[in-house]
Amino acid sequence: MKPTRLSIFPLGGALLFPRMQLPLHIFEPRYRAMITDSLARDRRIGMIQPRDANEPPALFDIGCVGRIADVEALPDGRFDIVLEGLARFTILRELDVTTPFRQVEAELEDGREDEFLSLGERASLEMESRKFADGLGYAVDWEAVTRLDDESLVNGIAQIAPFDVASKQALLEAKTLGDRAALIVQLMQFYGRHGDDGGTLQ
Repeated sequence: MKPTRLSIFPLGGALLFPRMQLPLHIFEPRYRAMITDSLARDRRIGMIQPRDANEPPALFDIGCVGRIADVEALPDGRFDIVLEGLARFTILRELDVTTPFRQVEAELEDGREDEFLSLGERASLEMESRKFADGLGYAVDWEAVTRLDDESLVNGIAQIAPFDVASKQALLEAKTLGDRAALIVQLMQFYGRHGDDGGTLQ
């Protein structure tokens, strides 16, 4: 793993995984500057979650770098972009910079191994997802869901599920696809029971 310099976008609840996409609306001046800078260089942005509500916030150690795959520059200077996940990264240190956006030195994960769920893991995840979505009143095209490959299903749920920041971070840091699927099931069961009282799974 080779250290690399990354401009980072701290955003709670916004997960990106390799080979997944994340649409973002960029309106703050510092992040508009970051997008302009990224487009002029390598189109990469590091998505990372903040640990707290301070300004600037402390950051979790692990995030995901994405490439700007699509961009629409709006007349008032804002951007609508779509990030395409490239690789998870670990922050080594924050850099002392003069830019309005933060930059870090990070280590990117290398390579990829195809991962699959067992039939039991897949069935458990789909069953729990149906119960969870029904409980929240979500309308889901389950026929389309069944056609997703395992990685797209697991990571897609991890990105969009309404879990708290710490739970989302645990999903990003899960070592294997099976570990992440199992954690999603646990979180759905927990939130299904405690979703109205603001509980957090530790």
